[in-house]
Amino acid sequence: MAGTIRQIAQIAGVSRGTVDRALNHRGRINPEVAERIWKIAEELDYHPGKRKASAQNTPEDLKIGVITQMAESSFMLQIHQGIRDIERELKERGVTLCVCDLVSVNEEEQLKAINELEEKKIAALAIMPVESELIRRRLNRLMEEREIPVVTFNSDLVGTGRSCFVGLDNRKSGSTAAGLMGMLTRGKGKILIITGSFTNSVNSLRVEGFVDEAKHSFPGMELLGVQGSSGDPDEVEQIVVNTMEREPDLAGIFVACMGQNGVSAAFKKLELTKRPYVIVYDITPENVQDLQGGNFDFLLDQEGYMQGYRAVRKLYEYLARGRQLRPEMMFTDIKIITKYNLP
Repeated sequence: MAGTIRQIAQIAGVSRGTVDRALNHRGRINPEVAERIWKIAEELDYHPGKRKASAQNTPEDLKIGVITQMAESSFMLQIHQGIRDIERELKERGVTLCVCDLVSVNEEEQLKAINELEEKKIAALAIMPVESELIRRRLNRLMEEREIPVVTFNSDLVGTGRSCFVGLDNRKSGSTAAGLMGMLTRGKGKILIITGSFTNSVNSLRVEGFVDEAKHSFPGMELLGVQGSSGDPDEVEQIVVNTMEREPDLAGIFVACMGQNGVSAAFKKLELTKRPYVIVYDITPENVQDLQGGNFDFLLDQEGYMQGYRAVRKLYEYLARGRQLRPEMMFTDIKIITKYNLP
């Protein structure tokens, strides 16, 4: 039997009114107290009343929309697998997943996908949002006018009323990369940073974390600035070649975006006898090959599978079971992968 508000209040040592405010997000309440109340409610299997828009939906009626980006990129393989697995599980419960896999990072295409899913009468949306003011306004309108809950995953979009973000703590991962680079180089030498579009918040946070940690903990490392790219391997290759022709004693390379395999192509072109240390993101077939072949030192894995799986799972549990969309930021683990611990 599920618990009651009275039982939760007794265990938490607060009034029933405080419990009601915490579970229904009304009024001001100490975040630590609220978190304790949510945890107790979960343990007692107590679920507050669902919003009016979803209360009319039985699980068999539910449609959950999913929008991804860069669908053909190898780093998306894990994310797609997580989405396929949760889709299979929910299908057995009569829940339909309406998935839009977009090939590019395109504002117009994403707006069109949101409109199409709204016409299909989705009850919730999981999305990898494009960094765009139009997308921000469109998502807010979806949430405010249609009361459709939104969970962002892999990439976030500041300024929306989204309920939860599922993905990597990108700033912290950048700090992790700087720490690894500092250990590899003993805190000395010239370091090249390569990022994608400077308007991409994911890349920017990774670079910020790396730069701040490097300056704080490894002042002997000389950062050669941040080189922007489109994430294309050929472009990354040219950046590395140009840099190493000017700086043949380059000690390390940190790639915060896609196109990582341009680094190994540059090494081959330069015919190096000793390469710089290299840290990149994502367990992709190409990156694994470069890791095993000795071109990379570390891969930072962002648990793409769990991002795709958890984002949809949280929306289902909210719609069908009334579970709150908490915490606001559900960070996946930062996994440090070497050729010795490849999964």
